[in-house]
Amino acid sequence: MKSPFDEMLDATGKARPHYQVFHNWLKQQSDTLMGLKRAEADLIFRRVGITFAVYGDDLGSERTIPFDQVPRIFAAKEWEQLEAGLRQRVKALNCFIYDVYHDENIIKAGIVPAEQMCKSAQLLYLRRVPRRKHYQSRHCPC
Repeated sequence: MKSPFDEMLDATGKARPHYQVFHNWLKQQSDTLMGLKRAEADLIFRRVGITFAVYGDDLGSERTIPFDQVPRIFAAKEWEQLEAGLRQRVKALNCFIYDVYHDENIIKAGIVPAEQMCKSAQLLYLRRVPRRKHYQSRHCPC
């Protein structure tokens, strides 16, 4: 079975060049300290509301957003490619949101069914806020 890719270490266990400084620092930290820092971060996340709800889950409704204590460090060339993809996706999402609340071409074309938009709690909320009537969907059959 092939081992999963390790961002920090190469196949021989040596730190990749762009991780070297962090890897050296991390080796000097105790497991106890890292555990304490993890608990501290979880507490801060709860205090400031960096949580999400899991509806219908018996374990509780609020959970902290999962995060990794080990940062992802990208070499400049990798970051350029990632940044371009992220910019493209943000632009696409912004265009989608604008269209849904304004021109509604994606609904008119049947790509997103109007019924689906009517089930959106967020859209229904915006329809009830008088000062935001320009966000009201005109093609909702409900």
